[in-house]
Amino acid sequence: MSFQNISWDVADGIGTLTINRPKQLNALDAATLGEIAGALELARVQPGEVRALILTGAGEKAFVAGADIAAMAKLGPAEAREFAALGHRTLNALEALPVVTIAAVNGFALGGGCELAMACDLIYASERARFGQPEVNLGLIPGFGGTQRLIRRVGLMRAKEMIFSGEVYDAATARAAGLCLEVLPPERLLEHARAKARVIASRGPAAVATCKRVMQQGADQLLPQALDAERLAFAGLFGTAETKEGMAAFLEKRPASFTTR
Repeated sequence: MSFQNISWDVADGIGTLTINRPKQLNALDAATLGEIAGALELARVQPGEVRALILTGAGEKAFVAGADIAAMAKLGPAEAREFAALGHRTLNALEALPVVTIAAVNGFALGGGCELAMACDLIYASERARFGQPEVNLGLIPGFGGTQRLIRRVGLMRAKEMIFSGEVYDAATARAAGLCLEVLPPERLLEHARAKARVIASRGPAAVATCKRVMQQGADQLLPQALDAERLAFAGLFGTAETKEGMAAFLEKRPASFTTR
């Protein structure tokens, strides 16, 4: 599969998806969203090859500065519905990917860029990163899940303030609000993300995927239902070669060899 607006690389079990439209500050148009979806499908159907995925943006200015406003300005209501549906499908696929996803936010993460980062499991930011949902400045609302995922990241009242004001926040403020985990010098950001990805990629891939699924489902369930799901998932792993290998390696005091997801 060839790409025009993104670059896709897999090395040592880590996939790197780079939004590669630096002249447009990596803005998301329909073609770019389609290519992101294509890369995510490659990651999904290659068990064992991709055990962790890093998303970042090309250039020094932007992770993703937002949706492509020049393209959006031409849309009517029906076309806007289709564009939002494409954004939702793509970000839902990212969120549901059975590997851990890491956003390495190297610059502006505004609008659709902030939404893209929030669909990842982990977010690390450069000191140059800027976060925000400024859609109200255009007479719009977030359209790729921002009104809902931001609540789950920072809480209802903080999310309301960010979305109602349309203000842009620096990386330190975003971290204090719970929107990213760590803030790093720009030159250290990708290596930090890769180091985290390498640790995760070394763990049992089926176990990691199961943790991700159970945690995400449980976040929207009542506690008794969520605990039932955990219990069933825990028991189910005992029938896998991965769990047998993990426990045998522990007892034999050797590194585990996890080969499949």
